[in-house]
Amino acid sequence: MNVEFEEFSTVEEIFTYMASIAPPMKNYLPINSYKGYICSIIPLSQSGDVTFLMVFTKGSLDNGILEFDINTNTYKKVESMERADKNYFIVMSPKRNTIADAAIEKL
Repeated sequence: MNVEFEEFSTVEEIFTYMASIAPPMKNYLPINSYKGYICSIIPLSQSGDVTFLMVFTKGSLDNGILEFDINTNTYKKVESMERADKNYFIVMSPKRNTIADAAIEKL
């Protein structure tokens, strides 16, 4: 397994990055809050030697749904995904994430 990294200074920068690479019409994306990191692990290859990109910053977030407004670069916790003009992040805190563990070890 190969891991590449892209580190950001703030969670808002990660949200902007993730919103900009999301497939068209997909306005909800998963984010992990794990072992002092806010991250998303993106597979870069589909065959042979598996390569992942870990997009991260240090910090933590509470589990739940966050609504992100890319125009104002702000986010807030919400109960449901209601607006097509916003991006939503589903924050999860896995008990164990072996890919993240391997990536964190390489940092």
